[in-house]
Amino acid sequence: MFEAVLARFAEQCPVAVMAQLALRRALRPEWVDAVFEAHADQQYTRELLFSTVVELMGLVAIGLRPSLHAAARHALADGTLGVSLQALYAKVNHSEPAVLRALVQESAARLAPVAAALRPPGVPRAPAWLTGYRVRVLDGTHFAPTEKRLKALRGRRSAALPGQALVLYAPEQDLVIDQVVGDDAHAQELRYVPALVAAAQPGELWLADRNFSTRGLLAALHARGAAVLLREHGRYPAPTPAGERQCVGRGESGVVYEQPVDCPGPTAATAPLRLRRIEVELELPLESGETVLRLLTTLPATVPAPAVAALYRRRWTIEGLFQRLQGVLHSEVPTLGMPRAALLAFSVAVVAYNVLAVVHAAVAGHAAEVAQATHTAAVPISTYSVAQTVREYFHGLLLAVPDAVWARYDAQLPAELAASLRQLAATVRLEAYRKHPRGSSGPRRPKGHVPPAERSEHVATARVLAEYKQQQRQQAP
Repeated sequence: MFEAVLARFAEQCPVAVMAQLALRRALRPEWVDAVFEAHADQQYTRELLFSTVVELMGLVAIGLRPSLHAAARHALADGTLGVSLQALYAKVNHSEPAVLRALVQESAARLAPVAAALRPPGVPRAPAWLTGYRVRVLDGTHFAPTEKRLKALRGRRSAALPGQALVLYAPEQDLVIDQVVGDDAHAQELRYVPALVAAAQPGELWLADRNFSTRGLLAALHARGAAVLLREHGRYPAPTPAGERQCVGRGESGVVYEQPVDCPGPTAATAPLRLRRIEVELELPLESGETVLRLLTTLPATVPAPAVAALYRRRWTIEGLFQRLQGVLHSEVPTLGMPRAALLAFSVAVVAYNVLAVVHAAVAGHAAEVAQATHTAAVPISTYSVAQTVREYFHGLLLAVPDAVWARYDAQLPAELAASLRQLAATVRLEAYRKHPRGSSGPRRPKGHVPPAERSEHVATARVLAEYKQQQRQQAP
């Protein structure tokens, strides 16, 4: 009977079934508790399992519950939470960053082989960002201000920032493979870089913005055999020219120049590092008004400078990651004022993002297969629509199908699970998940300085529209 129920769900909403399969692979309670036991330093387990905490926070991250308190109240009512709210918050509020990092790392490691096997047979894979390299994008984000529910925050007019995160993103797989979170929102991002760099491997190419343009990062990645491409900061790492600046062609956004430079080591005893400085004289200035983009890289000369500049432009995909974490998922919960609770919420949302990325890849693979068969353009898939379907059917799927039915999928090897996901994706109605991107908002304008009086000014949209229409009528011939 339950097999028939699952088959009915697979027929009506295959995306929800796919998400449940990927979620069970990423967050099996047994290994989540094992991660906690292996990496927890101060916390320990009595009655409340770490997997239960992650499950409750996951309901908030996906958007099934508005807050952790609401998720806990439902769990208390149905008997699935066997401790008090005080005990739950005590564990949540003392989440250890090392445990949260291991949770993201190991869940990504469990999903990566599944994602690698999702491309349907006969459909060519998307070209690599750079042949011979595994691209990694490094960037950080500060969490949004929370409500001032804590007694220590009451009476303060300034915003309360619970923390920040430094994320390592694999754009070709659309997976967050590593992260470091910190509860000091005012700490310099570079404080968390060494922990991530220590896991760098040969054959990787790290892309980063100018906030990470330091001698220490360049030297550390080079020592570990990884290549690096980052934007040069105005003051550091202050390389010195080692040759003539030459024009090497034209790129997508302007004329490209190249010059060899020597970067001093992080200490006086360290030998200088030879780098390539790539400069792009932009046709259109950046939002900041800058007209020249300067890049530093350890990539060999076999990679042309225009290709290096084009590669850096794709670094902005990580901005889309942060937008999806905040818009599609609930990575920042305003009611969680305790910093460690906010770190837990963000980390669970990152795992949920990886789950949705696997589902998205399976559906996109089906779209590519259909496009190849019909000689048409592939339907672009919306992650937001996928997440909405998961929200609609999540609870019903859990109530209707017991764990015993899911067990045969849990035992599948990565390639077998990928085949099951492809089989489900083949029944997805692609038009229901078509992505509808917004149109352009017009030419880019420099931000510049805005006076405080102008920032606080209020306008009535109806009056602005009326004035605009009047101006258009006056300008019409």
